[in-house]
Amino acid sequence: MNAVQQHQRVAFDSQRHISMAASIGYFAISLVINSLGNVLTLVTSTHIHPSFLGSAYWTAAESNLGHALLGDNSQVLFWAFFVLGMLVAFLNAALMHQLEWKRILGNLAFLLPFSLFIQWFANIFNRLMPNAYSPLMVALYVLINFLGVACMGTAISIYQRVNLVLHPADDLTQILRYRYCRGNATIAMWFSYVPPTIMGIIAALMTGSLTNFGLGTIFAFLFQGSITGIADRIVFPKLKHQALDVGR
Repeated sequence: MNAVQQHQRVAFDSQRHISMAASIGYFAISLVINSLGNVLTLVTSTHIHPSFLGSAYWTAAESNLGHALLGDNSQVLFWAFFVLGMLVAFLNAALMHQLEWKRILGNLAFLLPFSLFIQWFANIFNRLMPNAYSPLMVALYVLINFLGVACMGTAISIYQRVNLVLHPADDLTQILRYRYCRGNATIAMWFSYVPPTIMGIIAALMTGSLTNFGLGTIFAFLFQGSITGIADRIVFPKLKHQALDVGR
């Protein structure tokens, strides 16, 4: 077994060995980090002129399809992330060959506060962050965008290991990772990009254009899965995957 394969192996257990209080604490931390990371990629993308940066892949796809379906509604991010997330939850059930309502309700329990945090952080940072025109401001926004991707990858690592409730997209990645990809986080992340690709195509057909796709999207596509794998080892390293269930 080579070094890469060794790094891709992670420790997990079919049982839960941390307390509920600890699980909720880890989950709350990761939920805030993930929401913030998503918003940092979106806001930096929309505040650079001319636009070239883009946001993370899922974020860009859901945002585009949400705007295509709902227009410029002030709550478009909340509804886009919430409704599209629930559709992915049922895709996960198909991949697991079983419909578990407890798992679906867990996805719902994740999506509601997550979608609210997304809209809340977006409202704040859209007001705080000015448009970037100068090379220095553009460079700063690129770094913040990449930081947002790193935040998302790290948060995914934490709450996937806690495995209390998951975002459906991350539940999808975990199912692919352990049921179909032999534990490889990077390959699972790439396969998980099929649904948002379909969302982006639908949005493009409806509106004739796509926004929030660019350099940051490419960075997320190439490195977010690897960041999640690295975070498994260095962020809360004693936290192992709990009560893993990817279907029969």
